[in-house]
Amino acid sequence: MKAISYVVDSNIDFKNALRDIEKDKPTLKERDVLVKVRAISVNPVDTKIRKSANQVNNHILGWDAVGEIVEIGSKVTSFKVGDSVWYAGDLTRDGSNAEFQAVDERIISLKPITISNAEAAALPLTAITAWEMLFDRFKISETESGSILIIGGAGGVGSIAIQLLKAKTNLTVIATASREETKSWVKSLGANHVIDHSQDLSAQIEELKIDQPKYVFSTNHTETYTNQIVSLIAPQAKLGLIDDPQAFDIMPFKRKSISIHWELMFTRSMYETNDIQQQSYILQQVSYLIDQQKLRSTVSQNLGKINAANLEQAHKLIESGKAKGKIVLENF
Repeated sequence: MKAISYVVDSNIDFKNALRDIEKDKPTLKERDVLVKVRAISVNPVDTKIRKSANQVNNHILGWDAVGEIVEIGSKVTSFKVGDSVWYAGDLTRDGSNAEFQAVDERIISLKPITISNAEAAALPLTAITAWEMLFDRFKISETESGSILIIGGAGGVGSIAIQLLKAKTNLTVIATASREETKSWVKSLGANHVIDHSQDLSAQIEELKIDQPKYVFSTNHTETYTNQIVSLIAPQAKLGLIDDPQAFDIMPFKRKSISIHWELMFTRSMYETNDIQQQSYILQQVSYLIDQQKLRSTVSQNLGKINAANLEQAHKLIESGKAKGKIVLENF
């Protein structure tokens, strides 16, 4: 099968950091399905692994996909050949930058029927990440009032988090964005207020004349905003983060009794936790909300065919820090 692998420790200027290869189709485990990949999206995790991980036997990146099931394992019960599914995969296994991918049935669901493969491919990883933070870690209820601050509202996770909050809760959503393009983007997704993360966050929130946020969801550069978050967050509130700050001192949060929540959507699949099936449920719920037109795809660019050249372009856009929404590719 066709696939795209990578060169270890390659920076963005490295020539041929990604490369087209041929590889055998994966062998299925008993709970696996084999998916013929139709569309993928690219996430920051792809670039992080390309730059830092050890390459082993042409490892394949990619953790967002939509495709058709062409084979099922011996103990698969929830899906059949011919089903169109979507998923975010497992960090410890070969990814979706390939014609075929083996994936556990417990972390996939049927794709939404009202949007295209490319539109759907933009969502699984970010939707699971946002859902797990908002509803599994923060345990936000549908009826509570108050406000939440999303730092990095125009990114992939921020873009779907805003929509989930508007679709499922009564919280006032404050999102950060710094460029006119990204400010317009987060407003279109439903943010009640947009503030500039290149300026003082506390002062801007004070100007809104609303209660201090009871939740802060930081999607990037958390170490840059730590002192500001300490100042602006409400006492006994919750802070969640998904990035990898080089240094993160939580001591300043003690005075306000702030709880800290770290989210990695791969935890359930990596450790095959008892609630691994929750990821299938999350994707089912997101699919339902899309088909009910309560959520929309966060795709912003379609770069065409799935190959090394186009994927390298996607990696460069992500590493520039200027991407909004999600970048997708489709077909080989």
